[in-house]
Amino acid sequence: MSRQEQFLDVIDRDEAERRFQSAIRLVPIGSEEVSLENALGRVLSAAVQSPIDVPSFDRSNVDGFAVIAADTFGASEEEPRTLRLLDQPIHTGQVPQQEVRPGEAIAIATGGMLPRGADAVVMIEHTDVDSKSLLVRRALSAGANLTFAGTDITAGETVLHGGQILSSRETGVLAAIGCERIEVFHRPRVGILSTGDELVAPGQPTGTGLVYDSNARILADSVRELGGEPILLGIARDDAAELQQRLNEAITQCDLVLLSGGTSKGAGDISYRTVSRLNDPGIVAHGVALKPGKPICLAATQGKAVVILPGFPTSAIFTFHEFVAPVLRKLAGRSDERRSVVQARMGAKVNSEIGRTEYLLVSLVASGEPTSSSLTAYPLGKGSGSVTTFSHADGFIVISRHEEIVPADQTVDVQLLGRDLQLADLVSIGSHCVGLDYLLSELQRQGIRTKSLAIGSLAGLEAAKRGECDVAGIHLLDPASGKYNQPWLTSAVRLVEGYGRMQGIVYRPEDGWAKDRPRDELLQAIRERRELRMVNRNAGSGTRVLIDQFLGDTRPAGYAIQPRSHHAVAAAVAQGRADWGVCIETVARQAKLGFLPLQEERYDFVVPQSRWERPTVQAFVRLLADPGTRRRLAEFGFSL
Repeated sequence: MSRQEQFLDVIDRDEAERRFQSAIRLVPIGSEEVSLENALGRVLSAAVQSPIDVPSFDRSNVDGFAVIAADTFGASEEEPRTLRLLDQPIHTGQVPQQEVRPGEAIAIATGGMLPRGADAVVMIEHTDVDSKSLLVRRALSAGANLTFAGTDITAGETVLHGGQILSSRETGVLAAIGCERIEVFHRPRVGILSTGDELVAPGQPTGTGLVYDSNARILADSVRELGGEPILLGIARDDAAELQQRLNEAITQCDLVLLSGGTSKGAGDISYRTVSRLNDPGIVAHGVALKPGKPICLAATQGKAVVILPGFPTSAIFTFHEFVAPVLRKLAGRSDERRSVVQARMGAKVNSEIGRTEYLLVSLVASGEPTSSSLTAYPLGKGSGSVTTFSHADGFIVISRHEEIVPADQTVDVQLLGRDLQLADLVSIGSHCVGLDYLLSELQRQGIRTKSLAIGSLAGLEAAKRGECDVAGIHLLDPASGKYNQPWLTSAVRLVEGYGRMQGIVYRPEDGWAKDRPRDELLQAIRERRELRMVNRNAGSGTRVLIDQFLGDTRPAGYAIQPRSHHAVAAAVAQGRADWGVCIETVARQAKLGFLPLQEERYDFVVPQSRWERPTVQAFVRLLADPGTRRRLAEFGFSL
C-alpha cells in the first residue's frame, strides 16, 4: 500500500491569502476598444466625458404652443389671453424659422426645438384656437414645460467613471452622448482543468464509481459572473505527463489557471505534484485551516495565479469565492465585493472542530412577518461533497477556530452570498416527501418562491410552533394512541390533512437471502441475521420512530448510518451499501426494489396559527385540495 503524504503546512486563512496575493500581479490585464453593441457587462477602463450637451437644444416637454410667459400673466378660464398664432408649426427634428415676438404664439410638438423669443410652452389642453388667434386659459412662468440645453448632461461632463460595470442603464447613457466605441478592461482568461479518472463530462455515459464533472460548469459560470472569460480545458486523467503538458499550455494561454481535484496529496493525486514543479515562487500555501476547503493549494508562476481547488463541489465553490474571486475581480478591473451582513438566531446546535475556522452555510427563514429583522439560520449540513448546498444557501457564518459549539438560539452574524436577501414566499420545514416536492413545484409555477428544509418531523413541528415556517410536513406516530400527528398538536398550530403513504422495508429481491421467500420469513431474517446490514434514518424523523419500533432493542450493523431522505435509503440498498432499510413505497417503486409493507401512515401538514391567513399559505391549502392535485398524488402512489 502506498503511503499517503501529509499537507505541507496547514496555515491560517488570512496568512494564506496574504502569501497568495503577494505572489501575483493584482492589476487589470489591459484594455481594449469594443463597440457599444458588445459593451453590456464590461468594465470601463477610463472615465467617459460627454462630447455634447444633452439635450443639445431647448426643447418642449409637451404638445402645445411656444409663447412669451409675460403674455400669459392673468390668464384664466373666465378671462383668457389672446395671442396671434403664427402659421409655421414646429415639428420634431426641425429648426424653427420664425421668431416669437410679444403677443405671438406658435404650435410646437413634444421634443420640438424652442424658437427664438419664446420662453415657455402652454399645454394644448389649456388653450383654444379661434381662426388666427390662440386663447390661453392658464398663466405660465418662464421655463414652464421646457427642458433647456445641457440640463441633463453638459459637454465635457464626466458621465461614467472608470471601473464601472456597464448595465443597460449605462449603455443608454453612452448611446445618448453618441458613443459608438468605448475602452473597457480585457476579460481575464481563466483556464479550468478538471482532474481525475473518476470524472465524466455531462452528456457522456456514466457508471458505478464515476461522477459527472459539475465543478467545471460551476466554476466557468462563476468566472463569467465576475467578468472573466472561462476557458474550459476538459478533463485530465491521472497521468503525470499529460497533466504537466496541459498545465503548461494553460499557463501560456491564460491569465489564471484553476485545477479541480487532486489537492489532498494522497498516493493517487498528482495535481499538487505537477504544480509543485513551479518555482517562481510556485506553491505558497498548501492546506489552510478552514472548513470546507482545507486541501486548497495556492501557487503562482510568471505573476499568474495557479490554484488547485478541492474536488468536492461545496469545498471547490466556497474556496473559489474566498481566494480566487477577489483576485479575478482585480484582474477584471472590478471593485472589491462588500458582503451584506444580517443577524439571525441559530435554529439548531452546531458542533465544530477546534483548530479550523469553519464557514458554515445556512438557509435563512423569517419568524413572524418575513422581514430581515427576525431571522433564523438553519445549517445546511450535507457536507462538502454536496452539489446543492451552495445553491440552497442564503449566506454563511464564520465559526472561530477556537469555538467547538454554536448553541441553538445564539445570535450570529450571517454574511449574505448575494447583495440582497430575498426570502421565500412560502417556507416548508419538516419531513421530506416526493409529494411535497410536487406541491412546491406547482406553487413555483404559480410564481410563488418556495424553500424546503428537510430536517425531520419533530424539528419541523417545533419550527412551526415557533412560527419559523409556513408549513411543516410531519408523520409522527403516537405510540400510546396509535394515531398519527393529531396527538402532537398544540394551540400554536393547526393541522391540514395531507395523504396516506405506505412505509416498508426495501431490499434487493435478487439477493440469495431474500429470493422467493415469503414476507414472514423475510422479516424474521432481517431481525435475526447479523450479517445483514441496514441503513437507518435521521433521529427526529417519523421513519426513525417506525424503525425503532420495528427493531426494539436490536441494533444491527449500519444502524449508525442515518441519511435524511427516503431516496438516500433506496440508493444505499440499490447500490449494495446496505441490505435493507425503510422508506415509502413510492420511492421503492422508483428504485425497483423489493418492498415489505410495515405500516400505512398519515403525512399531514401543520401551519402556525399566526401564518394561517397568509396568501401563500392559502394558495398551498387550495392546491392540496384541488381535484387535479389529488389525482396526481394518487398517481404517485399516495392514498387519499
